[in-house]
Amino acid sequence: MKVKIAFAWLAFSLLSCWGVMAIVYSGLPAGARLAGAAAFIVAALAGALLPKKGWWKIACFTPAFLAVLAWWLALPPGNSREWEPDVARLPYADVYVSSVTLHNIRNCDYLSEREYTVRHYDRVYDLGALKSLDLFFVDWGLPNIAHTMLSFGFGGDNYVVFSIETRREKGEEYSSVRGFFKQYELTYVVADERDVVRLRTNYRKGEDVYLYRLTASPEFIRKVFLDYLGSVNGLKARPRWYNALTANCTTDIWKHIAPFYPGAKFDWRILASGHVDEMAYELGVLDQTFPFRELKRRSVVNERGRAAGGRDFPGAIRRGLPGFDRSPQ
Repeated sequence: MKVKIAFAWLAFSLLSCWGVMAIVYSGLPAGARLAGAAAFIVAALAGALLPKKGWWKIACFTPAFLAVLAWWLALPPGNSREWEPDVARLPYADVYVSSVTLHNIRNCDYLSEREYTVRHYDRVYDLGALKSLDLFFVDWGLPNIAHTMLSFGFGGDNYVVFSIETRREKGEEYSSVRGFFKQYELTYVVADERDVVRLRTNYRKGEDVYLYRLTASPEFIRKVFLDYLGSVNGLKARPRWYNALTANCTTDIWKHIAPFYPGAKFDWRILASGHVDEMAYELGVLDQTFPFRELKRRSVVNERGRAAGGRDFPGAIRRGLPGFDRSPQ
C-alpha cells in the first residue's frame, strides 16, 4: 500500500509540475499565463490537501489537468510567423526517378555568429552519384547533449547537409526548458557545409565538431536521403513542433534511419545525444581501426575548418580523417 501511495504522489507531483510549466512557458499573454497557472495550482492543491480521500482528490485534479492537456495538444504550429532570416525560407525538393532538384539550399556568408548574409541556391542531384553518408557530431560541452547532422556525398566535394533545428522567430532565443513546451517549430535546414559546419568550426565558441564517415551501402543511403526529403516537403505543407525530447536533431535522424536498418533497436543514447557517436561505433558503422576514444580524438575538425575557410571546405575537413581514405568520396 505504501508503494502505491508513493507512486500516486510521484505521478501527481510530475503531472502538476508539467501543467504549471506548460502554462508558464506558453505563448499566452503574461496576465493569462499568471491567471492560468494560479488556477491550475489551486486545483492541484485542492486535490492534494482537502481531507477527502480517493475519488474526491481525483475528481478535483483530473478535470483541471485534462483541460490543460487538451489545450496544449490543440496548440497549432505555423509557417506564417516573423522568422529569423536564416530560417525564414523553407527548403523543398522535386523528386524524379533518377534525380532530385533541391530548392533553397542555404549558404550563409558569415562575419560572426550573428552577422551574416543569407544566401540560397538550387541544385540538381543525380541519385546515382549518391555514395557516402557522414555524421557531424557537435559537442556543446554538456555531458549528455549534442547536435547531430547528416551530410550526403554525391562525389568530389559535392555534399549537402541536413541540420534539424528549431525555427526561431525574430528575437527569439533557444531555451532547453522551453524546447519541451511547443515554443519552437521544427525545421530541416538543408545547407552547404560551408554554412552549417563552418558556422560551428569558425564562429561559434565552445563547440567541438567531429566528423565520421558512416559505413553504409549506396542503396541504404539513397533510401535515407529520400526519406529526409519526404520530411522536408512535409514541413513545408504541414508544420510540426520541435520537442527537446521526442522531435529533435537526433531522434528525427533515428526515425529516418531505423526503417531501413536491419534489426534496428531503440537505444537510450538516441535520447542522450551526447553519446550517439559512441553508439554508432558500437554498432560497427564507424571506422574500427582505432578504439573509440582515439577515433574521436582524430575526428575533430575545428582547426581544419578554420584553416580552410570557405575554400575547398568539404575536402579540407575530410582529408586524412579515419575511414575517409577507404570509402567513396
